[in-house]
Amino acid sequence: MDADKVVLVTGGGRGIGAATARRAAADGWRVAVNYSANMHAADEVVNGIRAAGGTALAVQADVADEAQVLRMFERIDGELGRLTGLVNNAGVVAPGAPLAAHDVARWRRLFDINVIGTLLCAREAVRRMSTARGGAGGGIVNVSSGAARLGAPGEYVDYAASKGAVDAFTIGLAKEVAAEGIRVNAVRPGLIDTEIHASGGRPGRVAQLAHQIPMGRGGAAGEVAEAIVWLLSEQASYTTMSLLDITGAR
Repeated sequence: MDADKVVLVTGGGRGIGAATARRAAADGWRVAVNYSANMHAADEVVNGIRAAGGTALAVQADVADEAQVLRMFERIDGELGRLTGLVNNAGVVAPGAPLAAHDVARWRRLFDINVIGTLLCAREAVRRMSTARGGAGGGIVNVSSGAARLGAPGEYVDYAASKGAVDAFTIGLAKEVAAEGIRVNAVRPGLIDTEIHASGGRPGRVAQLAHQIPMGRGGAAGEVAEAIVWLLSEQASYTTMSLLDITGAR
């Protein structure tokens, strides 16, 4: 196990986050699996990693809450070591509806978690990774969405807007910290078969829309995880500021 490879995966208990945590552990990363409320799901991921010979830690924090985020990073510092990788995966979607049916509470929840949470965790990661601050460098991968490019009209324009903010942040931060040994990239998944669709009120959404995808199917969480872990790795050592679409050509 490489003690220098420590990664935090936010929202790591389910879906793309869980697949990423498992794949990173298989690649030798010591993994902090963040969760907000579902401790059982995070523990299941951690136990699976440990059973396979890896090192993992479940750590609770609502990424939109600064105090909780600070405690999470302090715990990782003490139990896993100095962070060299961050996957900003935690995110939420609201039930599909046109903008005229939205309310401010919905928008605040989306932006607090999808945008503020991403900025908060990235800030703490930069403070630890930056060579200008005594760190060894590292990689940050933000999980955006194909919706940032497509706009999600009639369903999730607010979600798409939040992910558009993540894209802009990825570009700006990549330029800001490139000379400090930190690479910053994003993946933009399309229709991926995970639980997030059920939380938006459409558990069968991937199957219903698969005919719109040129490849003829939805994607799997593991396919996104492969790209994320590659972006974290030394194999992507000259890749930064990239927005990688994983959408089956949609």
